[in-house]
Amino acid sequence: MDPEKMARAMARWWQTINEKDDDPTATNPMLYGPLQGAKISKVNQYVATVILCLSAVAAGTGLAWTAPVLDQLNANSTLPATDEEASWIAGFLAIGAWVGAVPAGILAEQIGRKKTAIAIGLAYAIGWALTVIATNVYVLYVARFVIGIATGGSCVVTPMFISEYAETSIRGLLGTCFQLFLTIGILLVFVVGAVTTWVNLSWVCGVVPILFIIGMFFVPESPSWLVKRDRQNDATLALKWFWGKYCDANVAIQEIQNDLESSGGSGTLMDLFTNPTNRKGFTISVMLMFFQQFSGINAVIFFTVDIFKMAGSNLDPNFCSIIVGVVQVLMTFAAAALVERAGRKILLIQSSAVMGICLTALGIYFNLQSREKDVSSFGWIPLVSLVLFIISFSLGYGPIPWMMMGELLAPEVKGVASSFVVLFNWTSVFIVTKTFKMMVDGWGRDYTFWMFAVVMAVGTLYGFKAIFETKGKSNAQIQLMLSSK
Repeated sequence: MDPEKMARAMARWWQTINEKDDDPTATNPMLYGPLQGAKISKVNQYVATVILCLSAVAAGTGLAWTAPVLDQLNANSTLPATDEEASWIAGFLAIGAWVGAVPAGILAEQIGRKKTAIAIGLAYAIGWALTVIATNVYVLYVARFVIGIATGGSCVVTPMFISEYAETSIRGLLGTCFQLFLTIGILLVFVVGAVTTWVNLSWVCGVVPILFIIGMFFVPESPSWLVKRDRQNDATLALKWFWGKYCDANVAIQEIQNDLESSGGSGTLMDLFTNPTNRKGFTISVMLMFFQQFSGINAVIFFTVDIFKMAGSNLDPNFCSIIVGVVQVLMTFAAAALVERAGRKILLIQSSAVMGICLTALGIYFNLQSREKDVSSFGWIPLVSLVLFIISFSLGYGPIPWMMMGELLAPEVKGVASSFVVLFNWTSVFIVTKTFKMMVDGWGRDYTFWMFAVVMAVGTLYGFKAIFETKGKSNAQIQLMLSSK
């Protein structure tokens, strides 16, 4: 085919896609009214989200890396590690994420979302480079710590950035992409880690942040941040990129400006805790992260292979990990489709309820096993329970807390509030992953999973009592609901 004709055909195809995506009623969560019939294209919003969420893929690879690798770091390995050292290799990522969360929020407010995201990508690349060249566990500690810093930063900046350009009509879909791409990173590690060495796996993981950095050069800065910095001309150009050239950028910028002025305060830590509305949104966000992590999800992700070995399953542990990873990706994708239909609240309630049942079943299985009962014919129970656990987590407490964090926090305090929510999240990650094996050794596997089940029962009650539905609500409406008006 003639190259010139092909180019013209591609141009017509791209124009058609943009025209199909024009939505004259679409609004941004920062905007509290329709844009007077202006046409808005969604294409670049999807493109920007895919690029931004490559940082979530990088976070997923960092999280899951220990699952196939820890078994390889044995006495016969070129880099041997004891059980205690292995637990620290897993734990240092959470420590790094804890350290990186607050600076990421501060940087995002000072130098912008885009530059902070690029800096996070560089940190990922440095961490994986250190992993590849590591010759002892101490270098691995440093590498995992650096990757953790980048992971904590991603959890702050990516959901914040997406929430500032996503339209109300696709806010739920784009908001769940962070968790979706994180699960893709986890699955990537499970698949590659099952067929190659930990060094080759680390090379593969290191490619993701490089792609992320390259992609970020094509994404403009957040329009909201540019308006905060009185850069209206740049904000106009950014809006035209995100929403298409036919959007009414002047009206949009004025709406963003009005919103920032009406929120009051200077966006400091004091504003977060002295304002009752800000405090309530922050509290709900923290509680959602608490139930997300104390469901035991990262104990499952970090130690998937070990759990199947403890259960005495006849299935290959690496194969079981891949099954869990595939289910997690598919169900998180399903959550993206359901969240704007079913709503946030019902998905969270079903998530905690079903996870509690699955954890109870795991506890019963391990209790029978510890009492030397014959459970050989029930080796499928751990797999079924964990698959159902992952399904329910992926439909609720996986993606929705990250999305609701962007919805519940007022724009003026979003930077500092997101940092502390993520700080709490990763503190919880460290506690669960560092103490999981200690709890198993001290309490037994049965009581460990029953403890997580009790947390999920409390989470179900909390969902009924404290969480309100944000589906289809503008940012202004959500803030009024938080203030009980």
